[in-house]
Amino acid sequence: QVRLVESGGGLVQAGGSLRLSCAASGSIFSTHVMGWYRQAPGKQRELVATITPGGSRNYADSVRGRFTISRDNTVDLQMNSLKPEDTAVYYCRASKIGYALWGQGTQVTVSS
Repeated sequence: QVRLVESGGGLVQAGGSLRLSCAASGSIFSTHVMGWYRQAPGKQRELVATITPGGSRNYADSVRGRFTISRDNTVDLQMNSLKPEDTAVYYCRASKIGYALWGQGTQVTVSS
């Protein structure tokens, strides 16, 4: 069974950068839509960015221009100009029609 494992979270000051990585135990990046989602305390999980097998990217308005999703051997999320409101647990997701797989999440904390 395919597993997703996130890494790269941590504590950073506002204005700083972090890079998250999502590794998969199987070869799924070319067949699944890959995405990063986040969930802040007391809030619903929300989409941050996605990338399709064809390479099309989509971003939430709140991160567009600051975050970049990329895919190679891992699916990465480069996060620049971080804000305290970016603080959340970030999850990697792999999906096809009728199917979704989640990672365990990695904490990102941005201090003001």
